[in-house]
Amino acid sequence: MIETYFKRGHLKGVLECVNYFSFLICLVLSPSAFADLSDIKVSNNQISFQTISTKLYYSETGNGNGGASIAPLDTQMGNVPGYAVLFSVMSDEENLYFVAEYDKSSGQTNYLGNQQGGSFGSVVNTTSSDLTNYHFRIGKGFETEAFNAQSMATLFFEIGNHKLVRNLASTAPYLATYSNSYLVFGGMGQYSPEGSKLVLSANAMWGVTFSPNINTSLGSVRTRGNPPTTLCGFSADYEFVNHLHGNLGIDVVNFSYVISEMYTVGAIRVFAPNNSTDFTMIKLGLGYAF
Repeated sequence: MIETYFKRGHLKGVLECVNYFSFLICLVLSPSAFADLSDIKVSNNQISFQTISTKLYYSETGNGNGGASIAPLDTQMGNVPGYAVLFSVMSDEENLYFVAEYDKSSGQTNYLGNQQGGSFGSVVNTTSSDLTNYHFRIGKGFETEAFNAQSMATLFFEIGNHKLVRNLASTAPYLATYSNSYLVFGGMGQYSPEGSKLVLSANAMWGVTFSPNINTSLGSVRTRGNPPTTLCGFSADYEFVNHLHGNLGIDVVNFSYVISEMYTVGAIRVFAPNNSTDFTMIKLGLGYAF
């Protein structure tokens, strides 16, 4: 497990998050020379509707259980379109920050796998994929001084849920629903050149998943452990006219499920293997500031 964790580069991601948090702490401790944070405050008080494109990469690996290979068992990848709705608010005086967001994507992806006991790549197919995510974020912003412009550092906690539904197209359709919840600690840095009405934001989060569950055509299974999850994102928000905003962003997310115990389906002993999901979400939308 540790070897896989290192190979996938998660350690590098964690270190990047630590470096980012260190930078945010430095910003928080820096005295602010700018009382005017109007562009950032306006950007943080709006409702936004976005069209999104999600690049999905899902993979499963065995550990030798049931004769399964330690190599990849199957993969699923492709781009799926969708939409997102985001509501955010920040108080005027204390900079208390709250976000609620929901997104849903659906489309066809490419599947590469094998029959039970076969070799990886012996099955090539397509599968419909439905992604549903939602989260709630609460935190506090701190006015900072950076590059002679409006700037703010916000520390927050986020709790949310991921759900992926896979429906493999074949003579015997196989439906699988993966869901988990997560809790992360994160930081967001925001920068706005004075008078530009442009707000640039970057955030990074690290935490754990919990309540993992997998429901398949063969039955339901709960995997073990609370594996880590990492999230990071970048966005730009621009005020075209009073209250009307345009925004563009990208989010990168990773989470995983730990291999389950062996269980019986009919006369067959099966298990849910280690699996990992990565998705990169590109967002483009319009917002109304209030």
